[in-house]
Amino acid sequence: MKRSKIYQAFTKMFTLIILCITASGFTTKLGLDSFEIFLNNKLILKQTVNQPLSLRKLELAKAKESDQLLIKYTHCMIKGAGTNRSMVLRDENGHTLKKWTFANTTGSDLRMTISVKELMQLKNIHSDHQLSLYYVARELPKGEVLAFL
Repeated sequence: MKRSKIYQAFTKMFTLIILCITASGFTTKLGLDSFEIFLNNKLILKQTVNQPLSLRKLELAKAKESDQLLIKYTHCMIKGAGTNRSMVLRDENGHTLKKWTFANTTGSDLRMTISVKELMQLKNIHSDHQLSLYYVARELPKGEVLAFL
């Protein structure tokens, strides 16, 4: 009787282990895309894409018109910059208000630079809309919302 219960428990555990190993063979590689946003050279936002959007608010009220916003987006699968990269400013309905395109890079400099003056002008022109900054690349054609303005 005791041997039968031990044998059943062992069989169930072995089956569970085999199922877990089999299921893990069909999962994608682990890792998450991440990004950093700098105001000039000061880090103001660092996130992985799985964090809630409520935490992604760009505070540019104290920024000067001469300041630059630097964005570094790292793809987890290629551990670097995407290709055909662009930053897109959209309203809450998904309409593109402005698109900035950036050259492909093979080095370690992943920066994409946007003028704070230009962002603030667009924010003032579209003050009745909720604006979002998106990253778009060939590897991420639908885009990823980085922050709200």
